[in-house]
Amino acid sequence: MAITLPPLPYARNALAPHISEETLNFHYGKHHQAYVDNLNKLLDGKPEAKASLEDIIKGSAGDAAKAGVFNNAAQVWNHTFYWHSMKPNGGGAPTGAVAEAIKKDFGGYDEFKQAFSQAGATQFGSGWAWLVAANGKLEVRKTPNAETPLTDKNATSLLTMDVWEHAYYLDFQNRRPDYIGTFLGHLVNWDFANANLAKA
Repeated sequence: MAITLPPLPYARNALAPHISEETLNFHYGKHHQAYVDNLNKLLDGKPEAKASLEDIIKGSAGDAAKAGVFNNAAQVWNHTFYWHSMKPNGGGAPTGAVAEAIKKDFGGYDEFKQAFSQAGATQFGSGWAWLVAANGKLEVRKTPNAETPLTDKNATSLLTMDVWEHAYYLDFQNRRPDYIGTFLGHLVNWDFANANLAKA
């Protein structure tokens, strides 16, 4: 079965004014769609075409001969996870189990915010900042390009922030720190993070 572009969990204008409809039209409608299309072309007629997206990612990770498959598959997964990591009227301090875990593992929300912001700001070039649950505690991680914690069997991703330039350039130009502050202040979906933590 071909990989398909999953629907957004909200309308394309729902994150405005923080992320514009124009950005979603390009980022979701063109970039995310291109990863789906490229992956289907790469898998056409191959046994992996019948596998789940997660199995395709895990089966191609670290294999130089399958770098194209991994990059496109991981970007499909990462982007879908990113859309769910945001919501209209999101942002601010977390609640629920994630809030308690952040206090325990980082010392408090301000300390987490600093660590997550730094991960996003210092990821050179393109990549992602993540909050993951690994080995019984929360961690902030950053990954380059298409890399994803999905390939770490000990980690469960809770939320992610895309720091590829196409995620923010139309709205923030080269001001990545402003985009990061907006993501944390107005967009992050702690309900999604809590649901993922419950499965960790």
